[in-house]
Amino acid sequence: MTFQQPQIDTSPHVSDEVRKTTCYMCACRCGINVHMKSGKVAYIEGNRDHPVNKGVLCAKGSAGIMQVNAPSRLRAPLKRVGPRGSGEFQEISWDEALEIATGWLKPIRENDPSKLAFFTGRDQSQSFTSFWAQNFGTPNYAAHGGFCSVNMAAAGIYTMGGAFWEFGQPDWDHTKLFILFGVAEDHDSNPIKMGIGKIKARGARVVGVNPIRSGYNAVADDWYGITPGTDGLLILSLIHVLMKAGKIDLDYLARYTNAPCLVIDNPGGADHGLLLRDAEGKVLVIDRATGELAPFDRPGVRPDLSGSTEVNGRTCRTVMQAMAERYLSAEYAPEAVAKRCGISASRIRALAAEIARVAFDEAFEIEQEWTDFRGETHKVMKGRPVSFHSMRGVSAHANGFQTCRALHLLQILLGTVEVPGGFRFKPPYPKPVEAHPKPHCKVTPGAPLDGPHLGFVRGPEDLALKPDGSPARIDKAFTWENPMSSHGLMHMVISNAHAGDPYKIDTLFMYMANMSWNSTMNTRGVIDMLTDKDESGEYVIPRIIYSDAYSSEMVAYADLILPDTTYLERHDCISLLDRPICEADAAADAIRWPVIEPDRDVRSFQTVLVQLANKLKLPGFTDENGAAKYADYADYIVNHQRKPGIGPLAGFRGAAGDKAGRGEVNPDQLNRYIENGGFFVEHVPEAAQYYKPWNTAYQDWAVGMGLYDSPQPYLFQLYSEPMRRFQLAAEGHGERQPPDHLRDRISQRLDPLPIWYETDQQGNEGFTVNALTQRPMAMYHSWGTQNAWLRQLHGRNPLYVPTKIMREQGMKDGDWARLTSPHGEIVVPVMEMAALNENTVWTWNAIGKRKGAWALEPDAPEATKGFLLNHLIHELLPPKGDGLRWANSDPVTGQAAWFDLKVKIERAAGPEERAESQPEFPALKSPVGTGPKELTWKVGK
Repeated sequence: MTFQQPQIDTSPHVSDEVRKTTCYMCACRCGINVHMKSGKVAYIEGNRDHPVNKGVLCAKGSAGIMQVNAPSRLRAPLKRVGPRGSGEFQEISWDEALEIATGWLKPIRENDPSKLAFFTGRDQSQSFTSFWAQNFGTPNYAAHGGFCSVNMAAAGIYTMGGAFWEFGQPDWDHTKLFILFGVAEDHDSNPIKMGIGKIKARGARVVGVNPIRSGYNAVADDWYGITPGTDGLLILSLIHVLMKAGKIDLDYLARYTNAPCLVIDNPGGADHGLLLRDAEGKVLVIDRATGELAPFDRPGVRPDLSGSTEVNGRTCRTVMQAMAERYLSAEYAPEAVAKRCGISASRIRALAAEIARVAFDEAFEIEQEWTDFRGETHKVMKGRPVSFHSMRGVSAHANGFQTCRALHLLQILLGTVEVPGGFRFKPPYPKPVEAHPKPHCKVTPGAPLDGPHLGFVRGPEDLALKPDGSPARIDKAFTWENPMSSHGLMHMVISNAHAGDPYKIDTLFMYMANMSWNSTMNTRGVIDMLTDKDESGEYVIPRIIYSDAYSSEMVAYADLILPDTTYLERHDCISLLDRPICEADAAADAIRWPVIEPDRDVRSFQTVLVQLANKLKLPGFTDENGAAKYADYADYIVNHQRKPGIGPLAGFRGAAGDKAGRGEVNPDQLNRYIENGGFFVEHVPEAAQYYKPWNTAYQDWAVGMGLYDSPQPYLFQLYSEPMRRFQLAAEGHGERQPPDHLRDRISQRLDPLPIWYETDQQGNEGFTVNALTQRPMAMYHSWGTQNAWLRQLHGRNPLYVPTKIMREQGMKDGDWARLTSPHGEIVVPVMEMAALNENTVWTWNAIGKRKGAWALEPDAPEATKGFLLNHLIHELLPPKGDGLRWANSDPVTGQAAWFDLKVKIERAAGPEERAESQPEFPALKSPVGTGPKELTWKVGK
């Protein structure tokens, strides 16, 4: 008998073609291979040649195929025909949509450009959108950083010229101790996962400091379940222990920081607390060799960390002495902070001891000669193999700016920044604060703004104030309320516009910012503000234009919808002018390009902005005769030059495409990127890879690349003189004076040396339980939870409750709990979690959806079992009895203090009495209807 073996194709035909581009499913910007069959996307995998992910791709990246086929995709421009919030729209042509938008925007620009508020969400083209807004002339522009992690970014720039994530990364090849503070698993996930795998493979240790043990903290060798909002106190206690033990790098501090710089002691004087400078404005140090004053950068100078001197009757002593006096104080001893941090004194001391042991006992050298900015040549590069990483967890508190400064201070005291084994900057960082623009706010009808919207203030003279002292911006950024608000305050735009404080606007123009749901505080209140009418029956916010690719909750509250493409259907530019994909050893940027054509009447938002600019004849987009410079965004990417030879993309410049960084326009530039896998890389020379702020080889390379126009060596600012200038104003010095009710706050909170303080919601009126959110690794933005594959991972979100509270409340998994704050109440399902700070509850962010949004079924678990903590959070703090309503944000930067939320928790009715989480909002009417029960399609034959 003969048996016929089955003919099995063990190597099936996967695709007709592979198109390489950049992922958009989170902010990692990984390289992807998009496999095509018959012109459709069949499969997405990682690009092994890409510098960011080297072929690794997470669940989100693979699930991108479901984003480009999502039933919730908007199909055509929409004009509202019913009341706001009704979801009643009429599909219109692009010609009509652009005419409507132009008809609204043109008179605003001609009469008062500040009547336009233009704010964008998590897009990655902020250098372009800010350029558009600047040429329109409105001062009212910012992106999502103000409610995300501006504290981390701004604290890093002001302290050391850069921060974590897009600014830098650990030296994965040499670090032996990696410590994470407040990092959820959505941020930079593939590079961090790869890095942790690399260091664990060679026996290095990982320590997690986070109230919640999930993600990276779950694989950490040690976990510190800290009380939310006390990270800064823990860090300053570590500094106390290290300084007391003499475990700080004195040579590093003397050479590369302002620790030896002299602070003027002149109580009551206008220069009290400022740094001593020479006639050329350079900060002065005492040279140990001569005992004389010298500028910090004089060749051969050896700065003295402990010297003092008298100048014109004023005593001047070093920053180092001020730090020692503050941080050696007993108030920072582990025994004094342990209870508030929720970590025992012995564990704090153990962590400090481990940091000291690795940094100093395991120090090493790399045989690499380099020359510093004082002209001294060093034979080796000294390594200290301790590195840190931190993100929103420590940033989104009202003490977040100073906490982030404290963490940078800790790194610098150890000498672990820009050395082998420590934290390394990614080009185009590091940059001193002086290399960044200051904010601009001068409005001229019919003309561009007088400069960039966002920047870094150096003192009160840089605030965005009108001549009468009132805020120039609708979000009140760069005012006495939040003077160093480098990313703006997106979370305050709608409430300020509704209140007409500081003034009324005419049009709110937003992109990919779900401000009526998961991206806002005070959800119910914001919905009411968007739909509120005045006594004449007109909307208080007269016009709202919104652009998104999907039918999100925000769509229903707009008057005009400009539908965006998905990320595989458009050009994008991940630019060195903006948020590049660089690694510490290379400058790199990338593009996206239309690997598929849209099957709907949609256009990329960036191209729509170019088309609006052409219709409005904005100067940066049209010539002196009003003719368009750019046809679309791809044309802009190739042909725009921010300054001669510097454009959005650094690669393949020049007529022959053989120049990097600086070079003439190359008409074939995009094709060269596509041929190269969608990215460009230029490696930092070996002698320039460490000590970047002070290394002449790096500085010269950066100038050649166009990152700087001239070398920019600088000192790390352990003592922040800009902050001291604001304190001086609060003490009565200077022409610009703060309002009296803010003087004490400015004096206390804008301390030039990092401090820690309790936030306003601590223990407020018996609300004593901390409540947090985190983003899961499988989700990044709210668009992820309508993805058919990713929904299977996170289709609902319980409230995770520590064992202690579960027992106190008599709750078990699946029970319902009532959570109340001073602002609101929600009822949600609970689940016990042991690896959690015992006084903290938490949930996944942005899983909960409103019925009718995202083309989900009305009984979708996201809409019935999912929920948001946003309903409990207000943009203003509860009244204090002083007649004022203080902002729920950091007093330095204005960052939204999402994680200061305090609640009460109690067991609610059981599941047999309750079917859905509360509050329950009425279902939205969807302009795209509801998706099918099963999402299937066939690709190829």
